[in-house]
Amino acid sequence: MSDSDQNSLKRLAAIFAVRFVKPGMTVGLGTGSTAVHAVREIARLHTEGKLPGLQTFATSSEIARLAASVGLPLINAEGPRVMDVTIDGADEVDPHLNLIKGGGGALLHEKIVAQATQREIIVVDESKISPRLGTLHSLPVEVIPFGRSGQQSFLEELGGHPVLRTGVGGVPFVTDEGNHIYDCAFGPIENPEKLAAKLRSRSGVVEHGLFLGMTHDLIIGTPQGIRHLQRNPTNGKIVEVSA
Repeated sequence: MSDSDQNSLKRLAAIFAVRFVKPGMTVGLGTGSTAVHAVREIARLHTEGKLPGLQTFATSSEIARLAASVGLPLINAEGPRVMDVTIDGADEVDPHLNLIKGGGGALLHEKIVAQATQREIIVVDESKISPRLGTLHSLPVEVIPFGRSGQQSFLEELGGHPVLRTGVGGVPFVTDEGNHIYDCAFGPIENPEKLAAKLRSRSGVVEHGLFLGMTHDLIIGTPQGIRHLQRNPTNGKIVEVSA
């Protein structure tokens, strides 16, 4: 699939997801190329007067700048206690709607927002669907700069083959909270819950890109159209609903 075709599918899925945004809602704005399409569509509807009372909260400084530029009303960095809906992307999705996120470097903010969201809607093209997390994408792990080499050793011991993410000029990439990211090639992760617990237990590891059990809806853009998967709130089963 070409980059252009992939981007078209992302846009198709993002526009579909925006139908769940209603007047008066507080909406989380995800980070990344797919989320940008959703932000622009929300802004279009808001400009046309179709979303009165809308409030938005950005998951990164990059998306905050975009939202401000297109006229969306933004809540300050303290954020709301609860968000009605968040529309975000993912780097990889497994059959249980678990995710790897953080390719855009905003995993900490994205997880904070997801935890505060009543309906987390993830938007992807079909290339992000995977039989097991870690098959397609490395796992981002955010660490504080202090003692960073110790975290690298810890991640190596876990089998993660960590590579420090760098930016322009080869300097370490810096997150909005002033941290660094190791991209860890674990390969297919047999037990994401166990790995997440190990990462959480380590001082200096701020956050990781495993988003487990947090997705309510998955919107997939495919050449055949939209697929909409949903987690049953009662029994947790994943069902496909009519798009």
